[in-house]
Amino acid sequence: MAANRDAVLLESTTTHRARLRAALLFGVQDERRTASDNVRRFIGSIVLAAVACAICIGVSFVVNILETQAAEKAAQQSSLTPSPTPTDTATDTATEVPTDPAPIPTETP
Repeated sequence: MAANRDAVLLESTTTHRARLRAALLFGVQDERRTASDNVRRFIGSIVLAAVACAICIGVSFVVNILETQAAEKAAQQSSLTPSPTPTDTATDTATEVPTDPAPIPTETP
């Protein structure tokens, strides 16, 4: 009879621990896996997706502003330093100056 009591005690302890573990993981039994829980998850997913979209739009906006500012700065820099204008070689062949002229011979008196 003593062995029977020990077996009952061990079984009840195991059951008690299993119920405590389930309550810890899933909450009290009235709140486990209800339809409202799934609705909350769905709404949470929608909110999370909206936040992710807002972050992407914000990053895109900031990158666009930075690129615009860089382009404006480059335009200001190019307007401050005049760039040399290329000459048309077909029309100015007569006035073309050689880049490396030959030495001019000098006469000695």
